[in-house]
Amino acid sequence: MCADDIPPQADLTEAQWAAERETPPESGTAPHSISRAAPDRGIPATAPGQGAGAAPALRRRTLLASAAAAVAVGGLASRTPARAAAPEKFPLPGGVGADGSLSVLITGDAGTGKAAQYAVAAAARDVCRAEGVALAVGLGDNIYENGPESGHDPEFADKFERPNEGIDVPWLMVLGNHDCSGIIPGSGGNPSRGDREVTYAASSRRWYMPARYYSVPIPAGGCGAPLVEFFALDTNPVASTVMQTDPYFTWDGPYMREQRAWLDGALTRSRAAWKVVLGHHPYLNNGVHGNAGSYDGFVIGDYTSGVHLKELYEQVVCGRADLILSGHDHTLQVLEPTARSRGTRQLVCGAASKTGDGRAHGRTPAKWQDFSHNGFMIAKITAERLTVNSYTVDTAASRARLAHSFSSAPLLAPTA
Repeated sequence: MCADDIPPQADLTEAQWAAERETPPESGTAPHSISRAAPDRGIPATAPGQGAGAAPALRRRTLLASAAAAVAVGGLASRTPARAAAPEKFPLPGGVGADGSLSVLITGDAGTGKAAQYAVAAAARDVCRAEGVALAVGLGDNIYENGPESGHDPEFADKFERPNEGIDVPWLMVLGNHDCSGIIPGSGGNPSRGDREVTYAASSRRWYMPARYYSVPIPAGGCGAPLVEFFALDTNPVASTVMQTDPYFTWDGPYMREQRAWLDGALTRSRAAWKVVLGHHPYLNNGVHGNAGSYDGFVIGDYTSGVHLKELYEQVVCGRADLILSGHDHTLQVLEPTARSRGTRQLVCGAASKTGDGRAHGRTPAKWQDFSHNGFMIAKITAERLTVNSYTVDTAASRARLAHSFSSAPLLAPTA
């Protein structure tokens, strides 16, 4: 939980919640090649080309509340205006640039709706146009401080759409702890709130979140091996600052078991030259929150320390993915691969609207790190090299400055 959290606002009432669950979101056609875990509970993730799985078993609370809501509004449905058709989404890149590269914008912890967010987005927009960026990544804490109140909350416009006007590409979004706030803002204590951000994806051209966790191979729809595959995780149930009370979302509950099995299988099946894991909470981090397993100085318990997220990264991701991209800490860090990460490199990019306290709190070797400035990163990917340019932003002038650049080769040879 961030030091500048504010008191929670009222959540949806039970009747509002039931009505929202009763009304399905506008459905779009998902790209066939995308692995997904359905946002509704009880539907396991499916691999590319497999069926969508059985329909979810609705909880008794859902059925009773929905029935009550239906009685309350009985006879009025026919007079309810139809919802507008879903907009045509910005397409996932179907190829690479003339030089054989794919350029990707990386941001995190952006969604305050304040001046710093708009300044960083304006600076990033200029760089994106110059670099031909075709894809963006949003690393969580998309709607501060409490997450959205529904899948159609006006905050989506104020804290995502308007700041990012002109960056007209798909944004691969992941859930942060503030997006899943419980009674305490930023606690990650109510993961079910994340379903609202999945719902919102149906009504946005930019926002891409087909499920709470998913993978995207790029180029999309290609017949050969992908250049890169992104694996977007929901890290909240194993990194919340409070204990999860819903058995479905406990650290060892069905949801995390399904997500772990999906991630393990998806990484095994991937034929991409580059494998990039997206998760709001970092594995390694020199910022104030610290490393997974000892977040914020906690080293005991199943939640606050992030010990089970540490296990997930070490047992499933490390040595199998080239990069872990995370936010959570409001800093910019390009950390070195270590023996414990088995060659996988951690990048922390959570300074799109807030900043750190100006000093390092950890000792993980770093190529470069900044704990004081707002900023973002641009990844330029070819089959042979990945280059990451880190930019700091003068928010008063909305101007970006290239602060660091590095490149590397893939960790593993792609499979045929």
